Amino acid sequence: MKLHEFKFELPEELVALHPARNRDESRLMVVHRATGQIEHRNFKDILDYFAEGDVLVFNDTKVFPARLYGNKEKTGAKIEVFLLRELNKELRLWDVLVDPARKIRVGNKLYFGESDMVAEVIDNTTSRGRTIKFLFDGTDEEFRKALYELGETPLPKEVINRETEPADKERYQTIYAEHIGAVAAPSAGLHFTREVMKRMEIKGVEPAFVTLHVGLGTFRTVDVEDLTKHKMDSENFIVTAPACEIVNKALDTKKKVCAVGTTTVRAMEASVSANARMKPTQGWIDRFIFPPHDFKIANCMLTNFHMPESTLIMLASAFAGYPLMMEAYKQAIKEKYKFFSYGDAMLIL
Repeated sequence: MKLHEFKFELPEELVALHPARNRDESRLMVVHRATGQIEHRNFKDILDYFAEGDVLVFNDTKVFPARLYGNKEKTGAKIEVFLLRELNKELRLWDVLVDPARKIRVGNKLYFGESDMVAEVIDNTTSRGRTIKFLFDGTDEEFRKALYELGETPLPKEVINRETEPADKERYQTIYAEHIGAVAAPSAGLHFTREVMKRMEIKGVEPAFVTLHVGLGTFRTVDVEDLTKHKMDSENFIVTAPACEIVNKALDTKKKVCAVGTTTVRAMEASVSANARMKPTQGWIDRFIFPPHDFKIANCMLTNFHMPESTLIMLASAFAGYPLMMEAYKQAIKEKYKFFSYGDAMLIL
């Protein structure tokens, strides 16, 4: 398929700048692959589509406050430093993006507020990318505490065009987030509340958890018309034996296995065994999924409404089927569903 096939006009007012007042009060579009039927429901109704023995698979990564603001030595120029990934824990080396990049060269030092935190730029990686070394006297625990105090919730500013607010700290995080490492939230999971999880338990719908640390590459625009030439960023993931046991049992008994989010789908697809079951796996994944694709594990998926020409709408289209997904998006725009991380949800059955 070609990039232009995923282009559509999205009215600016349909991009959600804030989440619904309560997590489970978002709207829910339900798309039936077998019949092409499209229903309009509320997220609280999601369990109407699941029965005892079905499984929902969640990504339990935890977003860390990855956006820091520092000042360049001598000039005092304000610099945004976006932490991408830790390269070396002992040496405190990090892969980062800096803005404005033209002002930041190897050897420059950055100072962060009134804190004792200083960083030195030791390498250029891309036009905006740098490797920095934090110079900090203290234990690893103290270092991480200082980073958390300095950091800001990393809302994707290119789309959610507003200042970060205190409420984002909680709302741009799933309620079951556990393993720190993401710089973007696995947004399909943002709709779940403790009440919905409790109702799942009562109904006998089982949760399973995988971890994929979502990177900024999730939102990186595709800039090649031929999709086979697009390169995804690598992201770290872990699929554990307990998760495999829960999912494989559901597959063996012909139950629903619902992936909550595109990141969960990618982790599951990276852990497929020779007999089309899930096996414990960990490592780095840069798999780009677009139509056509034969999904081996998940037989339904929950996802948000994605931006035009994004890798996320491509994966969702591969799952639902391209014509049906385009029809669903047409209806979503007509019915004024909210898009992106803080927007509404779609259940593909």
